[in-house]
Amino acid sequence: MFVSQVIFEHEGVFIHPNTEEEGTEPDLLVSGSLRILEKVRQLLVPRDDADSSSVVEWAQCPKEKHQSHQLLETQQSYETEWDMLNAVSFRKRSSARGEGDRWAFSVSVSDLRSITVKDEGWTFVILQQKEPSTSLPALHFHQGGSREFLDNLRRFALLTESPEDETCLEVSTPNRALSQSFENLLDDNSFGLIHKFRRDPYVATFGGLSKVTNYIYDALRGAEEQQQQRPPEEVADLLGEVIPGLEINQQEEPGFEVITRIDLGMRPQVTRREPLSADRWSKHLDMEGRVQDVDQLKHEVFKGGLCHAVRKELWKFLLGYFPWSSTSEERRCLQRVKIDEYFRMKLQWKSVSEEQERRNSRLRDFRSLIEKDVDRTDRTNWFYEGLNNPGLTLLHDILMTYCMYDFDLGYVQGMSDLLSPILYVMENEVDAFWCFVSFMDQMHQNFEEQMQGMKTQLIQLSTLLRLLDLTFWNYLESQESGYLYFCFRWLLIRFKRELSFQDVLRLWEVMWTGLPCQNFHLLICCSILDSEKQKIMEENFGFNEILKHINELSMKLNIEEILQKAEGLFHQIRSCKVCVCAL
Repeated sequence: MFVSQVIFEHEGVFIHPNTEEEGTEPDLLVSGSLRILEKVRQLLVPRDDADSSSVVEWAQCPKEKHQSHQLLETQQSYETEWDMLNAVSFRKRSSARGEGDRWAFSVSVSDLRSITVKDEGWTFVILQQKEPSTSLPALHFHQGGSREFLDNLRRFALLTESPEDETCLEVSTPNRALSQSFENLLDDNSFGLIHKFRRDPYVATFGGLSKVTNYIYDALRGAEEQQQQRPPEEVADLLGEVIPGLEINQQEEPGFEVITRIDLGMRPQVTRREPLSADRWSKHLDMEGRVQDVDQLKHEVFKGGLCHAVRKELWKFLLGYFPWSSTSEERRCLQRVKIDEYFRMKLQWKSVSEEQERRNSRLRDFRSLIEKDVDRTDRTNWFYEGLNNPGLTLLHDILMTYCMYDFDLGYVQGMSDLLSPILYVMENEVDAFWCFVSFMDQMHQNFEEQMQGMKTQLIQLSTLLRLLDLTFWNYLESQESGYLYFCFRWLLIRFKRELSFQDVLRLWEVMWTGLPCQNFHLLICCSILDSEKQKIMEENFGFNEILKHINELSMKLNIEEILQKAEGLFHQIRSCKVCVCAL
């Protein structure tokens, strides 16, 4: 038995029938009401893999029919019905319900290849199926609503702009909404479902390796296939794209057929230093509070991190909340402005009545998810432990206010993990909010529905590992792990679930310096994988064992060793030679 829920409904969506069709009047417009339905199979015993589908339906509405006659004056209007179903079939409706049904259609979302969106004074949408033999009429939004239709459709399908045609959105369809995938991504470990992960990656989850990783599988496969076709002379440029700022030496040797390899040479020894002390920090400030020699200061932070006493002040600079060139007085003025701005945004959601919220499903959903996440974020940390902890209230209020700051993004699961350490350090609601805003500016693409940031990073990481350690990459590829799914959570929330709380503070402040290169976090990933590759390969781990092993590294990693190896790897890459060798 299926239970339907209306996700979206819009009246006044028209089709323009082919006037060459027999019996069709010239200038005929057919009007209807477009709906998106989510259908879920109701089970007596709840299951994680319960069947579900999404439906877009166009139903007859006498009121709309009357309105369309007024709108179109002498033009004739018929009510018909069309459905878009996230099922497996395409079907025409019968014509038993009347003349309008002759143009009715339904289509599975999974059968769609693309959606073309054009504007000719109004917006019309063309649904293109994977099977070209069946054509569908264009949907004309004479009375608006196309944007809302596409936004709601994105809950059930990934729509990405075609590189060849900016008016064309390519369609791919995961089994569940992306927001649910994020929730599964961050759930507690559950290795017992690993066999389901391989059989049905959209349904099964594995301790933080969620359905979402497979949501980008096809994108990664396409990128890898393109990468294999790169000519040898582009390898140095490819490394430079992944790790900007590198200067790679290239050497060519004569030959008829060539391959490209990277001669890394010896990895240099790297030493770490003591954290920057409060006394040392004070010496970087002039009489008016300006920071002197910013580059040197960043270098010291990168090499040793910060003692906790200076984090509250220095993090504001590292995150961009405070300008490096500002005086103490200018920073006090900035804070006064930001305090006023913050509480005006906070008042927006605090003043929403229960009755208003009942009519605002997005705000209601944001609040529900935030409340659930806050209740389980870092509860073993003294700052958030226990009942009625004021730290939890601040965490909740900042995340709700961020929804007002960026309502398009709102709240996505995982963002509480990024805020928690910042609030812990700042111990101030307003400062924590604006530092979080700055951090989210860096991390925004990780949480966007199209997931472009995550796709790009996983592609870059796979590319980097393949160029630097082809033997290990080939081994992972042979075990169906070459796309590095197991690194997804590392990248999404910057190792927040992999390290102890204090180590997260150290890692983040080092990365926020921007040294020694962009994408240093990818070298952090390579550093961890380099430490684990011997065990993985010597014990001949397969797909299951690799996932389980990487997952069990959580809270067992030494941040100083990781940073030391990652920095050494950077210097090794920077001094390496890309050789084009004869076969």
